Amino acid sequence: MNEDSVVHLWRDVLARHAAASCALERELSERHRLGMSEFEVLERMVEGGRDKYRVQEVADAVHLSQSACSRLIARLEKAGLVCRNMCEADRRGVFVRITDEGRARHKEALPTHRAVLMSALTTESRPAEA
Repeated sequence: MNEDSVVHLWRDVLARHAAASCALERELSERHRLGMSEFEVLERMVEGGRDKYRVQEVADAVHLSQSACSRLIARLEKAGLVCRNMCEADRRGVFVRITDEGRARHKEALPTHRAVLMSALTTESRPAEA
């Protein structure tokens, strides 16, 4: 693969990511009152199957800084989708737990998420190149 091919491939990846992100943001927001990152946090917690997660674990999983993730978790907590608890062994540590409402909202939004991804990422056409 030559440099031009790599650049075109990279631009294709960026275009598909942008299209998928915009579509996810729009559809999840309109249909389920969730942003793309909010859905991703719920998804990772459900998939992980654990009762609680440290904020840093969540931040790492969804590729956000700890401060951005803390703000996102605060929004989810305000909506009743997660709750935060202090770590009993280390008072500096904060754990996040998904609530029953969070699980229900995730389950409700999951088909929308998957349909948008299928549509955005399985098309054979390449975006126009400048």
